[in-house]
Amino acid sequence: MNYEQIKNEIEQIYTRMVDRRRRIHQHPELSFEEYDTTEYICSELRAMGITEIARPAKTGAAATIRGAFPGKTIALRADIDALPIQECNDLPFRSQNENVMHACGHDGHAAILLTAAELLHRHKAELHGTVICIFQHAEERAPGGAIDFYNAGLMRGVDELYGFHLSSTFPTGTFGLKDGVLTSATDRFDIRVIGKGGHSAIPETTIDPIVLGAQIILALQTVVSRRIRAFDSAVLSICAAHAGDVYNVIPDEMVLTGSLRTFSEQIRAQIPEMMEQIVSSIVKSAGGGYEFRFEKGYGSVVNDKELARNAERVLAALYGEKSILSIEPVTPGEDFSALQKDCPALFVEIGTADPNKGTDLPHHNAKYILDEEGLRYGLGYVLGMVFDSLKAITES
Repeated sequence: MNYEQIKNEIEQIYTRMVDRRRRIHQHPELSFEEYDTTEYICSELRAMGITEIARPAKTGAAATIRGAFPGKTIALRADIDALPIQECNDLPFRSQNENVMHACGHDGHAAILLTAAELLHRHKAELHGTVICIFQHAEERAPGGAIDFYNAGLMRGVDELYGFHLSSTFPTGTFGLKDGVLTSATDRFDIRVIGKGGHSAIPETTIDPIVLGAQIILALQTVVSRRIRAFDSAVLSICAAHAGDVYNVIPDEMVLTGSLRTFSEQIRAQIPEMMEQIVSSIVKSAGGGYEFRFEKGYGSVVNDKELARNAERVLAALYGEKSILSIEPVTPGEDFSALQKDCPALFVEIGTADPNKGTDLPHHNAKYILDEEGLRYGLGYVLGMVFDSLKAITES
């Protein structure tokens, strides 16, 4: 198998891959509820002749393809869950499930990996090693589904792990590559500001939690701008603020909820303490109280340098050096990080942005459209990396 043959086989199976993506898109399911999606994936795998299928959790699956020769074990991961969004696109294959939509490309991820499994199974006589195809549930909702697969021992003995994300940030036909830290760690915080309610006409008899909450919201912005170095990156956002429900009553409390995104474990560990210091000083100065809860989410995805260099070589051979973009870290989180604890890993951003097709809208958007041309490149990346690593690439 050489690189031209890989591209030829992709063309021959492309329509089937698109059909798979559209079927999954029509029947989206939320995180931890991907029962129909999992059954569909397993039925497709069985139809290919793949029989070694594991179900380590209630949803999601993993298929193992054993090559004819001994060698490394490679894991490939695609996420399969959708989002709580009502689709606004007028497509013949639009979502049939109310208020649920594949608005982040996971339908494309699943279709790519399903089709990769079919071709890898077809060419298993050429493979020096084993491939585990992970169809992972619940990437969109903490604590995520990846930890279920990891805790079930699925990554035991894996030598290399590969993942990818179709992205409307980069042009179709390009690959966003970066070694080292790629994604932010994503954490949640909840702050309960406890005051003393009362009549709005006599606020001096109250401890107004809304005033205290407003001060906290503004003061927390100084954590990033004034408490950490300019060379370190962090994003601190207050995303929800709830207090009271009557126009003339000062409530007893206010609840603030937000997210913290960081790229350094050191900064990730320091910021919560800084935040609580600010909350404590503001609230106590007015005689109020507080509760501060910080919940760690997904860790950063960290790309292995050697695997990144291999990907540059493989993708250049497949699609030319101009297809490869050197990118900066991206702020969205990924629970792919839970799978890479024990082996080198590579996660690649695969471009699907084409303004002429309207596929450059942001993800998690009710009008998000996936450029299906990107599926070709996603499949090329997966097959190229596996065939190269498992010694199935020939010169001619």
